[in-house]
Amino acid sequence: MARDGAVYVCQSCGAAHAKWSGQCGACGAWNTLVEEVSARPPGALAPSRASKARGLAFETLEQQTPAPPRISTGVAEFDRVCGGGVVPGSAILLGGDPGVGKSTLLLQVAASAALRGAACAYISGEEAVEQIRARAHRMGLAEAPVRLAAETALREILDGLKREKFDLVVIDSIQTMWSDAHEAAPGSVTQVRAAAGELVRLAKKRGVAVILVGHVTKEGTIAGPRVIEHMVDAVLSFEGERGYPFRVLRGAKNRFGATDEIGVFEMSEAGLIEVSNPSALFLNTAGERAAGAAVFAGIEGSRPVLVEVQALVAPSAYGTPRRAVVGWDSGRLAMVLAVLEARCGLSLGNRDVYLNVAGGLRISEPAADLAAAAALASSALDQALPQDCVVFGEVSLSGDVRAVSRMDGRIKEAAKLGFRQVLGPADLDGAGLMRVAGVARLSEAISRIGEAAWD
Repeated sequence: MARDGAVYVCQSCGAAHAKWSGQCGACGAWNTLVEEVSARPPGALAPSRASKARGLAFETLEQQTPAPPRISTGVAEFDRVCGGGVVPGSAILLGGDPGVGKSTLLLQVAASAALRGAACAYISGEEAVEQIRARAHRMGLAEAPVRLAAETALREILDGLKREKFDLVVIDSIQTMWSDAHEAAPGSVTQVRAAAGELVRLAKKRGVAVILVGHVTKEGTIAGPRVIEHMVDAVLSFEGERGYPFRVLRGAKNRFGATDEIGVFEMSEAGLIEVSNPSALFLNTAGERAAGAAVFAGIEGSRPVLVEVQALVAPSAYGTPRRAVVGWDSGRLAMVLAVLEARCGLSLGNRDVYLNVAGGLRISEPAADLAAAAALASSALDQALPQDCVVFGEVSLSGDVRAVSRMDGRIKEAAKLGFRQVLGPADLDGAGLMRVAGVARLSEAISRIGEAAWD
């Protein structure tokens, strides 16, 4: 029999149930319901007061206050993703795979901001203070005036932050925080939600910028209840492929700046090094371009990025052809293969297909359709694309090549790196910088590749 005020909370999705069962009725997970006693018994509601509705327009000129100044951390790529710096009083959630470098990045951000005059604190629930000091010494940041603490008790952390005035506080990580107001274990849905709520409330009340580190699940989503992502002002993800030194900081949500902005870093022995020109990093400019490679001119946030899309079409050794893709959506690859076979007469159904985005970058925009199709056709026809050619355009199911956003920015970035030709939509304008091979249908692009007709 359940105790008074007890509920059963799913540790996978956070749904609350009145009684225990083997399967969560919200997400379908098994054996994830844990009994938790609510802090306030049912029916004990606080006295209410009527809220006053206000109009949309400013009532006085004094209310038209300018935007608050941002805290420049000194890490330009991090500031770019945040929208030009960290806003005082904001809460930021940073997620990423284990070992990708989240703690290294935030220690570097806190130390750089402290050296620029900001009062910074780094609170870790996973490492001892000596471990953090050893990492800072290895990164050459031992002289930065950052206050360190190794603590998991939420009450102690809040009391410490209220005694001193800080501009930037890093909590590593939110899953290790524990509140004595709840009986649940650290890392549970209730504890994560309670700790995040208290820290966000502290950020808003005292005007301190709080950065929370969040663990991720095997599916790549931040562990814990999704309500945390709604509570914070910005959600950032730190991504990196195994075997590559490159790390991409990507903004998924930002109330004070653009979403889908990226910052690029390179991991080294002394920490993370900022990459100001990712296009030159992801491209291989040495030698002639091989068959099966196409340079895609993409847009990541507000930044044009050029990356090489590599494809290999080979005879299948088994009855069922293989389809392998890295850095792109596998469903999108299946669609492009179907269009190539149905609309362009390119037989790929009985052949193995491999597609890879070089450098470990992940592409999600539809503008990469034409680049992927060009790489696949180049490999299947054993005909290389010109060395100085970039490709972009969206491919429809009918085989049409459609225009994409910010085509002028893509062309300017490609021209800056020495490219002189572009294969893209028919209404594309080279702006006097590049020769345009405009195509209205995908079959025209395949014909150009097969005949090497570019002049």
